[in-house]
Amino acid sequence: MFKKLLVPVDLSDMKLSKVALDKARALAESWGAELRLVNVMPIVPSTYLEYVPVGFEAGEKARVEAEMQAIADGLGLPAGRATIAVRSGGVYHEVLAEAEASKADLIVCGSHWPTLATYLIGSHATNIVRHANCSVLVVRGEGS
Repeated sequence: MFKKLLVPVDLSDMKLSKVALDKARALAESWGAELRLVNVMPIVPSTYLEYVPVGFEAGEKARVEAEMQAIADGLGLPAGRATIAVRSGGVYHEVLAEAEASKADLIVCGSHWPTLATYLIGSHATNIVRHANCSVLVVRGEGS
């Protein structure tokens, strides 16, 4: 079926990310697929740069990479079948760019149940579904 799965991981909402990770791991195991986890870090606005310590962004990236690697290692897939990527920028733009770069054929993303706000402005999952060049599986969080 699908051979390269991409899973966006929001480290600030691991409850929802875990739902997508569990589904993606099960699919990867049954299909013998590779799993790529991606986290998108926000860009620190230039107006705030004078208030953060030198090396802040590099330190944050190293911290996020370590957290992401721990998550990938904890999935229990064979060595080399779970990799990570850490990008900076807008979430759905970077997720789609990573999907293209990694040649993903399925994006598995978690999503909260729609609220009035997401109906009006949309969600990251909505934009990923709308603009992806590959298949997308949206996994709803329980009671989200």
